[in-house]
Amino acid sequence: MNRMNISDRAAILLIYTGGTIGMKVDQKEQTLKPFNFSQILEEVPELGKFAYRIDSYTFNPLIDSSDIEPSHWVRMAEVIEDKYDEYDGFVILHGTDTMAYSASALSFMIEGQTKPVIFTGSQLPIGTPRTDGKENLISAVEIAAAKDSQGHAVVPEVCICFDNILMRGNRASKVNSDNFRAFRSENYPPLAEAGINIRYNTGIIRKPSDWNQKPIFHKTLDTRVSILKLHPGITPQTVSDILCGKETKAVIIETYGSGNAPSKEWFLSLVRDAAEMGKILLNVTQCRAGGVNMDIYATGKSLKTAGVTNGYDSTTESALAKLFYLLGQFPDIEEVRKYLDLDLRGEISK
Repeated sequence: MNRMNISDRAAILLIYTGGTIGMKVDQKEQTLKPFNFSQILEEVPELGKFAYRIDSYTFNPLIDSSDIEPSHWVRMAEVIEDKYDEYDGFVILHGTDTMAYSASALSFMIEGQTKPVIFTGSQLPIGTPRTDGKENLISAVEIAAAKDSQGHAVVPEVCICFDNILMRGNRASKVNSDNFRAFRSENYPPLAEAGINIRYNTGIIRKPSDWNQKPIFHKTLDTRVSILKLHPGITPQTVSDILCGKETKAVIIETYGSGNAPSKEWFLSLVRDAAEMGKILLNVTQCRAGGVNMDIYATGKSLKTAGVTNGYDSTTESALAKLFYLLGQFPDIEEVRKYLDLDLRGEISK
């Protein structure tokens, strides 16, 4: 742990897991290498103007976001749990490729949250002239430290802060690989927007029922979940392998439009077989915006009749994290189905 600035105003812990934001160009070798994150004030001196107490914790080894596993989510949760009473907010610096998965996971793993957990990163290394990393980090730190007139956190949620937009973590997806506006939250408005000032959309920010109660950290995850993305020409063997796989407890079916799927009997028969095997089948749309309604078209109704559960307007990342969390908490499949239908962390609109 590295102490970098001391102030009575707010205390923020930066958790650097890896990713582009922590890279600098080695002038000798002309390659990107991670820099010592305890020296972040040298790279982003603007942070010192806040007069916050900013400490850092660095994963060792650093994790490329493509290599992120649920065990890393557990480690993030453990760091936050261990340091929860020492800090007013937490900023997790993370590679962009799987950031939405990690933010979704942490949102379910932390129950009764009273402090901000803000994910951010960058498309360009922080040491490059046109980097977006500085603005993202500065905004994330300021939001993590923000308190209302009663001394409560303004945004006590797991969020993603990117390109001046603050999004609920389990509502965001990465949509662009080479633009600074890398993330979108198509089905839920921004929690805040950073311009000359940071404008908070306070009416939609979730608040805890008890500000004085320490949150519960759920660290048992069951990852026996698969994703079936429907496409024209998909074969019965492919569908059977995914839906009826021996080691699979749940399958997210990425359907067309408002939750539609092939009406062929072989397909519906396999869906019924999987449901009868006790597998949870969750319907999530492939569309970036909108949600599932299995009562509109005949194909959607057929899925509902066959035993498929409605995923509403959940992102795939959030659906996966929710299933990991629920399967880890409840051995009874019917309990899992019951909670899938509930909005637990602001992840779905009903």
